[in-house]
Amino acid sequence: MTARRTAILISGRGSNMRALVEAAKAPGFPARIDLVLSNRADAAGLDFAAAEGISTHVLDHKQFRDRHTFDEALHRVLVDHGIELVCLAGFMRLLGGDFVSIWQDRMINIHPSLLPAFKGLHTHERVLEAGVRITGCTVHFVRPEMDAGPIIAQAAVPVAPGDTADTLADRVLAAEHATYPKALAIVASGRFSIEGDRVSTDLPVDPALGLFVP
Repeated sequence: MTARRTAILISGRGSNMRALVEAAKAPGFPARIDLVLSNRADAAGLDFAAAEGISTHVLDHKQFRDRHTFDEALHRVLVDHGIELVCLAGFMRLLGGDFVSIWQDRMINIHPSLLPAFKGLHTHERVLEAGVRITGCTVHFVRPEMDAGPIIAQAAVPVAPGDTADTLADRVLAAEHATYPKALAIVASGRFSIEGDRVSTDLPVDPALGLFVP
């Protein structure tokens, strides 16, 4: 099977992007990272991608009159690079409904909570305020609503006594780095189906992570 051409969209350091790039180096991995795009020219992740020999592109959202024109430009860049799959990895821009519809079931995102709980920003602070005992991360297909869409994979992270938002974020981020590449492999392999809001696959479950593994 030919590895599917994949773009990663970032706005900052791109730590999840790095995890995806490293995973894609493995023989037989079903996705190939062909483009890293940012809406910020100073995103540190761009330097890492360039050093890895990956094409990079900057689309400064401030240079566009509205979200629709930005989305149109983004779509053109993806098409020009022959992109088949899109991974959002700390991309701090909401994408419009038209763009999401075009890329439906070909665009995935990672969020630092067990969705549908704790959507949005300041996730770890809200987790601690709520007093929950288990949090984690979720990889899901993107839909027009923020942090919504069929769930591909989740990993649970216990909340430890004395956790701060920073210490909790560090442990959740480690889970993200393990989970996102496995979720991308599921999508890129094509061994899944979506019925309503449920993702099904014939791939086995990794008991350590609680997610499907190709």
